[in-house]
Amino acid sequence: MQRMCAQTVTSNDIARLSGWRRWRSQLLALVPGNNATGADTADADNADAAAGDHHGSAGLGALLSFAIRIGSALITFIAQILMARWLGAHDYGVYTYVWVVINVVGTLATVGLSMSAVRFLNEYLEQQQPALARGFLRFSRIISLAVASLAMLGGIALLQLHPGVVEEAYHTPLMIGLLALPAFALTDFHDGTGRARGWLMLALLPPYILRPLLLLLVLGLGILLLGERDATIAATALVIATWVSALIQFVLQQRRFRAELGSTPPRMQAREWLKVSLPLLLLDSFTLLMMNLDVLLLKLFVAPQELAIYFAAARIIAFVAFVHFAVTAVAMPRFASAYAQNDIGKAGRLLRQFRLWTFVPSLAAAGFFLLIGPFVLGLFGPEFPAAMPVMAVLAAGHLARALAGPAEAMLSVSGRQMYIAVITGITALLNIALNLALIPRHGMLGAAYATAGAYLFQSAILWMASNRLAREGYGECKGQERAADEA
Repeated sequence: MQRMCAQTVTSNDIARLSGWRRWRSQLLALVPGNNATGADTADADNADAAAGDHHGSAGLGALLSFAIRIGSALITFIAQILMARWLGAHDYGVYTYVWVVINVVGTLATVGLSMSAVRFLNEYLEQQQPALARGFLRFSRIISLAVASLAMLGGIALLQLHPGVVEEAYHTPLMIGLLALPAFALTDFHDGTGRARGWLMLALLPPYILRPLLLLLVLGLGILLLGERDATIAATALVIATWVSALIQFVLQQRRFRAELGSTPPRMQAREWLKVSLPLLLLDSFTLLMMNLDVLLLKLFVAPQELAIYFAAARIIAFVAFVHFAVTAVAMPRFASAYAQNDIGKAGRLLRQFRLWTFVPSLAAAGFFLLIGPFVLGLFGPEFPAAMPVMAVLAAGHLARALAGPAEAMLSVSGRQMYIAVITGITALLNIALNLALIPRHGMLGAAYATAGAYLFQSAILWMASNRLAREGYGECKGQERAADEA
């Protein structure tokens, strides 16, 4: 396999930072933190360090971030059960599709600026350049809102002019749900800025705790007052919850930034910001596709109630992935230390150790969730236990990822993030092909086969690549990084 080293992000700009703070800032510039719990946990650790906190504080930040995401997962899980009960399988399936569309489009609307915020904000404050920090904030907010608003208006216009582009059941809920896009994009950007400054409560609580709680509250009130139990009222509740949590987060973060940056006139370097952010957008796009392709493509072939049943099964078994995310959060700074010391032997030993730490608990978790699966699925409604075969197949995909361990983290910190982007892109294309081939014949189970097969392919490639790195050493990528340090 040909090696791919960092180009844009491994630059003299990052090289100006020193020691562990430099490495943590660089990792944050490389690793997508949109919607992956493990990446968020690692990001929180790194963000605390980049903001100047000591090592113990960074570890506490990582623990806090992980605790928030665990709490969010539990709240979201309970919310999904209640919504499935309140709405019924058909309308819950429609709402599920609307939510996935908003999540994917809203995340991409930040064009990678939510990830590059961790690099630029800390770099500018490190160099005492508040004007550039204010310029980055203003530019990024405008771009995120503008892109999301254009996507919102374009989607609404398409649905108005060509209503047959989606089935009738999806039409009105999707039109309403699109109104949440600008608020979702703004929240996603402020997720990145909050973690960049180590403000974990302001970064994570609004989108991961406040928004789902508000969604349940507004939906419950709507059902109680209006007597409606359908996807339209759920989409309306989603819009209200997204906008309220986004505005609260904006006001609180703006107050902190005003105190930190003062009233210096903003200075713009739009080309530099986009030059770094757009490659990160590409990697984030591939990751989002991998996470949501099954739902998006399944909608084309099955009824809404089948989509709801599949979504519930996928989200239950996804708890297995928390093991992989948690181990990656612990492993990443240790891989970075081994790379900084040019100690490939240490990195190889860590890889073997962390693979064991990942696979054994993941196997136990998969067995546990498959054992209680019929009961938990039954909480959603009487139709949902039919998804047990789906859960079993998806569990195999998660175990394939666990067997590879934190190989992606090892490759990322050694300058091979472009290699990971290519592999993730190829895997996403394979996932599309498998879904389109298997769903028409096997329905929900076909989507599960496709997703598990794609994860198996990706894990096999990452396994081989990380093993090769452990055998052959850091090579040219380490040489390029040393040259950048000297420059």
